[in-house]
Amino acid sequence: MRSFIQPRRFVQLYLVLVTCAMLLLLTNYAAWCPDEELSAQHDLLESYRQRLETADTIIKNLTLKVHDRIVHSTAQVPHSGFIPGLPMIYLITPTYARLEQKADLVRLSHTLLHVPNIHWIVIEDSSTKTALVTNFLRTCGLNYTHLNVQTPPEVKMKATDPNWLKPRGVLQRNLGLSWLRKSSKTTQLEPGVVYFADDDNTYSLQLFKEMRWTKKVSVWPVGLVGGLRYESPVVVKGTVTRWLTYWKPQRPFAMDMAGFAINLRLLLQHPNAQFTNAVQRGYQESTLLTALGVMLSDLEPRADGCTKILVWHTRTEKTKLKNEEKLRQKYGKGTDMNMEV
Repeated sequence: MRSFIQPRRFVQLYLVLVTCAMLLLLTNYAAWCPDEELSAQHDLLESYRQRLETADTIIKNLTLKVHDRIVHSTAQVPHSGFIPGLPMIYLITPTYARLEQKADLVRLSHTLLHVPNIHWIVIEDSSTKTALVTNFLRTCGLNYTHLNVQTPPEVKMKATDPNWLKPRGVLQRNLGLSWLRKSSKTTQLEPGVVYFADDDNTYSLQLFKEMRWTKKVSVWPVGLVGGLRYESPVVVKGTVTRWLTYWKPQRPFAMDMAGFAINLRLLLQHPNAQFTNAVQRGYQESTLLTALGVMLSDLEPRADGCTKILVWHTRTEKTKLKNEEKLRQKYGKGTDMNMEV
């Protein structure tokens, strides 16, 4: 007679029952624990939670302190990158004191921060370096050189003069060129190009890519200049043949200062080439390029054969402070004149 439960099946049944019992025990363990043990576990979890909150607060405070140090640091912290083998762009920017000066410089610097391998040469039209420009440059995040030279009163534009009456920035640009030539004798300057960038113009990032590999002199159109939508070299079969401009198109190089870049090597080969106040208006560009021995056939058209606008000759509107005096008369006090604007 066969047994109702075979040993093998008995063992299997035993294992199943034991497994179920263990699962039941684990599932209901919390309900069977004494109240004191549950309370201890709860206290332990609460302690861990408080420690995590404290650590999180410490991390947040340290982050704020580090950020505050960076923001208020007076030391130069370059953010624009340097890529080995990429030609340097030496940007010469004349600037002069006016209410809108800092706003223009900040706006331009934010464009330049996106451009690798750039050295910004800022020259003030002043007898001394001003605190405003000095402090701005220290925190702008760019590699820079800060210079100054004052324009003599007899050739300096008055506030009421029209923009075209006298050339601006002549001595400042010349000082920038002089700095490059002197520096090349004492240090090994990175090969690159020189570009004259006014502080209130508007620049596409593509422009800097276009100019970087200039062999001699590269050229391109400039928007919103000369009373036209744009001025431009006229290119025929890859060669500049003449100039699209209304005013004196017979000039040797009838283009705006923002419309060309020069290989640094060419400037160093002609140590006496510079701008001058002794020429009639509109001839600054022609004076420099002629002194460099440049011919029309030497010009390298950029911006898709001079068919695209990548720089605009914009001007910041002069601010009218018509309510400053009204504020003082009405409330007995105007805006804080010690606040840097």
